[in-house]
Amino acid sequence: MTTPDGGATRAAPAMEEEGAARTAPPRKEAARPARRGPADPVRTLMHHHQELCARAVDALEIAAGLEAHGVTDRTAARFRHRDVFSLAEELYARVPRADPATTAAAAPGPAAAPAAARGSRSVRGALHLLPGAVCVAAVAALASVGAAPADVRTAVGAAGGVLVVLAVRLGVRSGPLRRRHQGAGPRTAGLWVCWTAGYAVYGDWLLRQLLAGGPDLPYAAPRAAVATAVALAFALAPAAGCAHWFAVRGRRGLAASRGLGELAARVRPLLLATTLLFLGALVALLLGADAVFGDDGTMAVVAAAALGVLLFLARLLAVHGFPEAAATGLASAAALEALALSLVLIARLPGVPPLGLPVEALATAGGPAAVPAVACTAAALGLLVHGLRALTGACAHGPAPSCPAEAHRP
Repeated sequence: MTTPDGGATRAAPAMEEEGAARTAPPRKEAARPARRGPADPVRTLMHHHQELCARAVDALEIAAGLEAHGVTDRTAARFRHRDVFSLAEELYARVPRADPATTAAAAPGPAAAPAAARGSRSVRGALHLLPGAVCVAAVAALASVGAAPADVRTAVGAAGGVLVVLAVRLGVRSGPLRRRHQGAGPRTAGLWVCWTAGYAVYGDWLLRQLLAGGPDLPYAAPRAAVATAVALAFALAPAAGCAHWFAVRGRRGLAASRGLGELAARVRPLLLATTLLFLGALVALLLGADAVFGDDGTMAVVAAAALGVLLFLARLLAVHGFPEAAATGLASAAALEALALSLVLIARLPGVPPLGLPVEALATAGGPAAVPAVACTAAALGLLVHGLRALTGACAHGPAPSCPAEAHRP
């Protein structure tokens, strides 16, 4: 049996140990190594997009490539990430980069880059102004042979038209209007461009002749809308400037966005502002050309402005990886214009005169230019609506090699 003093003596150490245990901070458990393997949901994605991740210069390029291949924010959530950008950052951090020696050899030297850029900008600016200059020269050449035989005037006009087409082709193959994405796209897109542009120059005269019962070929001399032709030819320069502005702002929006929804909220007003900016420049060109070469009428200005916006939106979509949509918009406008001419001709057959009444009513109300105005406005609005959806994705603003946008965007 112990004494009270002895019991207190033995209990003191126990109480001290208990108090020390209470006051001592809890020991942290050793951090477990992250499990990689079957429990790592990102590994499969790494192997599937190995080349994209290895060649990317930053995480934004990977995000654009993932979004182009159908990876959305909802898909990223299955990989334990809040959005595509967060998932791209992990892939960029985990996948080793490609051989830097190859990349450095392919990159231009820093000293030569500014001078080369200034020279290339000057050349591109000249190429974008070349169609307008060639068109003015062709108009001057036609005016100089006004008293020549019809065959001579036809040959001069045809030569001028071919030169303008070649100048436009050179202009759209350089600078901001050059297509960056792989793939040839529809081969008929050039045909629709030529049709709509040709109709803008000669379509009003042809429709007026058809409604009057003509034309009396081969004696009828076509009357070209000179002011419209010159303004559209010079419009390539502001189109290139607006396309460059949209591309730069779009890349900045991609860099500043943390999700696809935020990127879409940045790009939609940007696309509307770019379209309005080009429309304002085009209207100024049309009014200036009317003052110099003769007024073609208010409705002709509206029709030419609608065609210019249609061509601009089509090229913008093609540049950013959507050539199929661009060709569809151009083909729809060309089809409506061809349908109007066809209905007037078909109405001459016995028993079907009512088929030409809609075209006659439209031409009576607004003039022959009302037909291309309606056709091009409808097609341009369709491309604008599609662009507000298609150009809001990361793939539309990412580097071209990793972004097959047309195959994966709606």
